[in-house]
This record gives sequence, structure tokens and C-alpha cells, in this order.
Amino acid sequence: MDISAEYIIQQLINGLGLGSVYALIAIGYTLVYGILRLINFAHGDLLMIASYTVAGVLANWLLPFPLAVMLSILFVALIGITIERLAYRPLRSKPEETTLVTSFAVSILIQNLAVMILTPQPKAFSLPSSFNSNVEVGPVTFPLMNVWIVGVTFILLLALTLLIKKTKIGIAMRATAENMNASILMGVNINSVVRTAFIVGSTLAAIAGIMMAGRYGRIEPYMGFVPGLKAFVAAVIGGIGSIPGAAVGGLLLGLGEILFVAFLPPELSAYKDAFVFLALIVMLLIKPTGLFGRVEDRRV
Repeated sequence: MDISAEYIIQQLINGLGLGSVYALIAIGYTLVYGILRLINFAHGDLLMIASYTVAGVLANWLLPFPLAVMLSILFVALIGITIERLAYRPLRSKPEETTLVTSFAVSILIQNLAVMILTPQPKAFSLPSSFNSNVEVGPVTFPLMNVWIVGVTFILLLALTLLIKKTKIGIAMRATAENMNASILMGVNINSVVRTAFIVGSTLAAIAGIMMAGRYGRIEPYMGFVPGLKAFVAAVIGGIGSIPGAAVGGLLLGLGEILFVAFLPPELSAYKDAFVFLALIVMLLIKPTGLFGRVEDRRV
């Protein structure tokens, strides 16, 4: 296989695009886990809901694309806080194993409802033409969509950093993640903090889902499950509970997955998902807390 510098650059850009999507999803996982010690496996299904919502709004209401995206984000955020209120809040004092099983049940419920309502057949998903062109930089050609994905992810990470470090609710989220009982004694409204975490995480998942649908040009009811699992792997690799770790883990995983397919023999490309989970096993063996994680006591 003849590997040129242009080919390597193209694959790195593709890896950054995929890794940015994983990073946004992984941050949603780590926000909720940092506060509740809850691994919300239904989080990945929000990607599917967001992409179907945009497609439905564009097809039936004929609204401009930015407005369709905004409506999709609001709808997914509403679903996120509804799931928290109905499925997770009543179990907040229960063992972590209980909420873990509940999150799987919610995920399966969402997927089956989507199949019943939307049919299991994949559907085409197209973005405005301004997203679908190619960019030529010297001898290197790559989709403009990758530039959009990386740029939007960078802006969102910057906004999230400002939210967490500079706002009152962000400081409350950090305090609650550090010690929930002490935060309650200090007058922090835990329900408000948790609700905000779900809104932010759901918003990031919605944007990631729309970008992923635009990247691949198709949507189907199970489209969020595997990317959701991979994003969870990214969060673990980066150190679950750490927002910078989730971002770095997502980028590393996306780059690794693309480069695995790009540089190994074609007959091995079907095993790219195995590579993802192998990376998880290796990380757990070498550094169980992840790249940016730290050992902490289980809270009572």
C-alpha cells in the first residue's frame, strides 16, 4: 500500500472529525457520572432522537436548517431532563448497580419506541449544500463537514469550560461532583445541579448526533447505541468524571479508529469496533483511573 503524506493528513483530519463527535458524547457521560456516579447508557440514544427531529422538521415544517437544529436541541434537552426526573431521580439513593440496569432499560425502551414509530428502515439525511462541499489545501482534499465538526466542538468545549469555571451553577456542579453531602449542607440545590448536567449533556449529544448524521448521510433507530458505547470507552480512557479527559479520550479514540482502518490491511477493517474495546481493556490494565482520572472513595 502506497502511503503518501497527503493520505496521512486526510486520515488525521477524518480522525479529528470522528474524535470530536466522540468527545461531545463522552462529555455528556462524564458530566452526569461526576455528579451522580451514574453511567447513563441511554445517553447515546439522544443522538438518534436529535437527528430524526431535524430530519422531520426539515421535511414536514420546511423551516430553515438553523431553526430545525435549535428545535431539535430543545426537544432532546427536554427528553433528557424527563428521563432524569422519571427514571433516575427516584433511584438516586439506590445502589449504583440499580441505576446502571435502569439506564440500559431506558435505552432499550427508546430504541424500540423509535422502531415502532419511525420503522427500522434507514433514511437518508442531508445537510444544506454549504456543509457538503470539499476543501482543497494544496494536494490535500477533505470534506468541509470535518472542519465544521472540529470547529463546533472547539467552540462548545470553550463555552462549557466557561460555564463550569465562571458561573454560579458551574461552581455548584463542581462542588457537587466533589462532595454531594457537603454541597447539600452548604445550600446547593442538588436537583437544579443534576437538571443542568442533563440539559448540558443532552445538548452536546444532540449536536453530536446531527453532525454524525450529516457525516454519514443516513439515520436509523439504532444509530446512537454503538457510538454511545464508544464514547463511554473514550470517557473511561480519559478518566471518567474528568471533562478534559473525556475530550482527550474522544479525540484519541476517533484518531485511533480511523488510523486502524486506514493503515491496516482491508480485511481487518471490519474489526475496528474490536480495536475500540481492546483499547479499553489495555487502559484498564495499565491505568484503571484513565489518563486524567484520580482514585477516590465511594460516597455513601
